[in-house]
Parts: sequence; C-alpha cells; structure tokens
Amino acid sequence: MTSGTSRPLRSADAARSRGPARAPRIGARSGWAWIALSSLAITAFAVVPYLTTSLAELSESGVGVAGTYDGRPAAVQAAFYAHVVAGGIALVAGPFQFWRGLRDRHRSVHRWVGRGYLAAVAIAGVAGLVIAPFGEAGLSGLFGFGTLAVLWLATGWAAYRSIRRGDVASHRAWMMRNFALTYAAVTLRLWLGVLIGAQVLPGGSFDAGAAFANAYAVVPFLAWLPNLVVVEWLIRRRGLPTFRLSPGTETASPLRG
Repeated sequence: MTSGTSRPLRSADAARSRGPARAPRIGARSGWAWIALSSLAITAFAVVPYLTTSLAELSESGVGVAGTYDGRPAAVQAAFYAHVVAGGIALVAGPFQFWRGLRDRHRSVHRWVGRGYLAAVAIAGVAGLVIAPFGEAGLSGLFGFGTLAVLWLATGWAAYRSIRRGDVASHRAWMMRNFALTYAAVTLRLWLGVLIGAQVLPGGSFDAGAAFANAYAVVPFLAWLPNLVVVEWLIRRRGLPTFRLSPGTETASPLRG
C-alpha cells in the first residue's frame, strides 16, 4: 500500500511545485509573441509602402509622412529612406535578440543577428537626427524625435561596449533599453490611435486633420518615454544592472530568487 501511493503523491507535489513557475514563463512567452508580431505588423504597415512607389505618389495618396518629405532636398530624402529601411530591419530583428532559445542554443546566430541589429540602429539613429528638423511636429518633433535618436545611438553603443568587455548582464540591460526605443515605432502608432480617438466627442463635429495634428504634437515624447520607464522596471525586476543619474550610472541590482 505504501509503495503504491507514494509515487502519485510525489507526482502531484511535483506538478504543484511546477505550477507557479509556469505562469511567469507563459506570460513572458506571450509578451514576446506580442512584441514580435506587433513589430512585424508595423514594419509591413509603415515600411513596405515606401519601398513600392515614389514619395510623390505616396504623398498624393496621403500615405504616412510622405507629404512631409516629398520635395525636400535629396540628402534629406536619402536620410528618410535610410531611417525607414534600417529602422524596419532593427524592429524585425530586435525581438529575436530576446528569444532565449536562440540565445542559448545558437550563440553564433544570436551574435550575428545582434550585430545586424546594432548596425541598423546606428544607421537609423544617424538618419533620424538628419530628418528630425524637417518633421511636421515642429519643435516638439525636433526635440522629441531628436532626443530619441540620440538615446537610441547612446544605448546601442553602451550595449556594444558592454558585450565587448564581457559584461553580459549590462549588455542585456542596455539592449532592453535600446529595443524599448526601437519599439517606439509601434507605440507611436498606438498612442496616435488613442489620442485621436480621445478627441472624438459624442454628437459633435470631428476634424480628422486637426485631431491628427494635436496627437502628433505629443507623440514625439510619448512614443518612447513610457517605454523606458517600463523597461527600467523590468531590468530592476530581473536583477540586471540598473541605471541611475549619478557618477556610477549603473549599479548592480540584487538578484531575486
């Protein structure tokens, strides 16, 4: 009797012990899947059209910000295309840097994808600095998107430097911060939808152009600031080196069990 009942009890205890651990794992996988799919969707929606026809034709159709850069000097248009294409590559490649299976089982692939990602960030960041003064958001766009580009380049450089010196924990933290800025391409569209929708008054008139202009004046900062706040919380939660505005900049958080 004893030998017949002890095994099922042990199996039940093992299942209960595995239960709480699976919930965070499922949540992490679901979060990764959402980020990967939304990144692919925005890349298809916001990048592909610029590869299919000219800015002039897209401007006539009212697609994206084509009208803002149509007619600009050739150097500005070249920077715009570089930003769009390289930014799209970074947005697609970024989620795979956080895929644990790829990182643990295929280290060489992880490294090459990471190099391609950081190269794309460097190109898109520099191009972003060039086009920021010409955006339709005016000074808000200049400072909001300009700051985004600077931080994008700085965090990418910090991620590269940390892995070169073998500091894997800092590398992961800086890559998380960097992709939070890359993901601004997604959150910008989400915030635009929320802000435009908030201006729809029941029973009142709605000016779509004015609503978009009002929303676009805010998103140059709103697209990435909340992302950094959330990712810094995740970094602290995972026990990775946190960033502080002090002469040490980074401090190691205590690892949590």
